[in-house]
Amino acid sequence: MELKRIFDCLYYQWENHPLDTCLARKYKGKWVYYNTNETVEIVNNLSFALLGKEIQPGDKVGIVSYNRPEWVFCDYAISQIGGINVPMYPNSTPDNYQFIIEHAEVKLIFAGDADIYQKLKEATASMANPPLLFTFERISNIPHWRDLLVQCTPGGLEEIKRRQENIKGEDLATIIYTSGTTGEPKGVMLSHSNILSSATSVIKVIPPIEPGMKTLSFLPLSHIFERTGLYAYMHSGVSIYYAESMDTIAENLKEVKPHFFATVPRLLEKVYDKILKTGYELKGIKKQLFFWALHLGQRYVPHEKQSWWYAVQLKWANKLIFSKWREALGGNIYFIVSAGAALQPRLATIFWAAQIRILEAYGLTETSPGVTFSKYDDIRIGSVGPLLDQVQLRIADDGEVLVKGPNVMMGYYKRPDLTNKVINADGWFHTGDIGEMVEDVFLKITDRKKEIFKTSGGKYIAPQLLENKLKESLLIEQVMVVGEGQKFPAALIVPSFEALRDWCALHDIKYTTDQEMVTKQEIITKFRMEVDQLNTGFAQYQKVKKIRLLAKPWTVEDGELTAKLSMKRRVILERSKPLIDDIYQ
Repeated sequence: MELKRIFDCLYYQWENHPLDTCLARKYKGKWVYYNTNETVEIVNNLSFALLGKEIQPGDKVGIVSYNRPEWVFCDYAISQIGGINVPMYPNSTPDNYQFIIEHAEVKLIFAGDADIYQKLKEATASMANPPLLFTFERISNIPHWRDLLVQCTPGGLEEIKRRQENIKGEDLATIIYTSGTTGEPKGVMLSHSNILSSATSVIKVIPPIEPGMKTLSFLPLSHIFERTGLYAYMHSGVSIYYAESMDTIAENLKEVKPHFFATVPRLLEKVYDKILKTGYELKGIKKQLFFWALHLGQRYVPHEKQSWWYAVQLKWANKLIFSKWREALGGNIYFIVSAGAALQPRLATIFWAAQIRILEAYGLTETSPGVTFSKYDDIRIGSVGPLLDQVQLRIADDGEVLVKGPNVMMGYYKRPDLTNKVINADGWFHTGDIGEMVEDVFLKITDRKKEIFKTSGGKYIAPQLLENKLKESLLIEQVMVVGEGQKFPAALIVPSFEALRDWCALHDIKYTTDQEMVTKQEIITKFRMEVDQLNTGFAQYQKVKKIRLLAKPWTVEDGELTAKLSMKRRVILERSKPLIDDIYQ
């Protein structure tokens, strides 16, 4: 069966390797399972119900929910009758929802829970023709998605099949609104072919997957990274388990024992920080062994022949120390895919040494998202891998990465002007990322084009490079490097207050409030020492010379982070202007 439309992935699994556990979700302490047959039946019944609500080909249907099987049911049910899925982040704001719903002319929305429903009600309150709202959670007096379900009739199934046959690969499948670090969100139009080009290309380069293998899903399905993974999993016969929440990932990993999962670097950083914290709490010989293994791992180079003595030591380190790391991830991890931001090379090195193989990938919503993907048996730490099948790449004179291929979006919805700004006449998409090729094969991303700034001395500063290095400190949770037009770079730092409490306790410093602690001279001095130590590998003009500590983390709710947790630099710069002015006075 050839994959031409995203819903073909479900039917491919149904025909070739139906699973006892197709989808599963941890809900109120218990796992709820759906086999492949049940999934197909629910999808068809839901499609039939949407036909009853007069959803026509081309109509927009929204999904606003944390990951759960119902998200997948709705996605397939919408797409196989020609509807357009408009996913929205569950942690977004009513204003953001209002813009997307009105801009995309959404007719019906599935909301995950009561909080999301209330935000959507607020967002749609002033609309002349608000969309129909249904919830996944049971809420008193609110339409529930199962109340919408009706048993699909033979005539209904014929209509569904007729609609399926009329859908082509090049047809619009979804509109994904970018979370927007600047300005209004843009609706990225992706066709069935766009998305499947990425999904099928990834299947070709990852290690062989056997039907029945398991994955734990926790990155939002509203983002194209996890969603493209969904179709690859479905096609490959992978059982997909949805984590109960972001707070239960560690527990769910131990329960599910997945063979692989997708993540973002920040979550891997937090895993490592917890491991490191545990190491510091050890005593005597156990502590010595822990840091011996850690230092050994920092010297590891994947696929490079090591000395016999190093190999012997690493074998013991894996048996005594690193085996516990693998157990914490469930004990079955085949590989982990990391994307969405740059992964610290030292982190990747240590995980590879611990036989936890991190495969970095690169792409954007506009590229569906696959551009590059690291190969399991030919890795270059610090790079995001070689190009995926049929993808072309070019580095412009100014270092910007340009991409061309079947993965590149159809354009921005209702914004041909913006589309023409990023896709030139020859079809090259301008990613906005600065990069270089390593060994002419592996892509290395160095920064965002718009985020590089110049000091008053004429030196260019790539802030992400510095920020990634500074986040190696256990005490630093968030950091933004500033200094446009100034003599030197400086940094706004949000401490990891949990780690700071531990440090204060260790040094007999009374912890009062976050606000007070960031003003204490001994705390500021400690952070200054951390930054100075991490500065050492940079040229003099690149080094962060001054810092300011912030008492309040940047959040999505306050508009300082995008829904996928990228910093909105312009917003943070505006709100931190007095602090920044004080740095350079």
